[in-house]
Amino acid sequence: MQKIMLTAKLHRATVTDRNIEYEGSIQIDEALMEEVGIASYEQVHIYDINNGNRLITYVIPGERGSGMISVNGAAARLVERKDRIIIVAYGMMSTDKVENYQPRVLLLDESNKVIERQGALAFTSQALS
Repeated sequence: MQKIMLTAKLHRATVTDRNIEYEGSIQIDEALMEEVGIASYEQVHIYDINNGNRLITYVIPGERGSGMISVNGAAARLVERKDRIIIVAYGMMSTDKVENYQPRVLLLDESNKVIERQGALAFTSQALS
């Protein structure tokens, strides 16, 4: 049997831009993508904390270190600049692997800087301390 599990989460990210004219997708700072393990063109779910809207799109990399979170295309109509959002990716996993599994989670501040690493990343950051 397979389960759909959370693999990556950017919690309380701030929307820095929205571009209705762009073809679509969400553009995320490449450094944030890399740390949580979200790939270019991977499907993500976006949950807007400010208004409750939920949407699904794919990711394209934004400028590394910029803190960019830009929601584009039709999805841009569902968010506003400065909205706080949750960006999550899911993956399939066999049930024999889920017992000790931990997703990669980053808690972000208003500038999309990391303030806390959780899940699998918490163990990594503790090892670096």
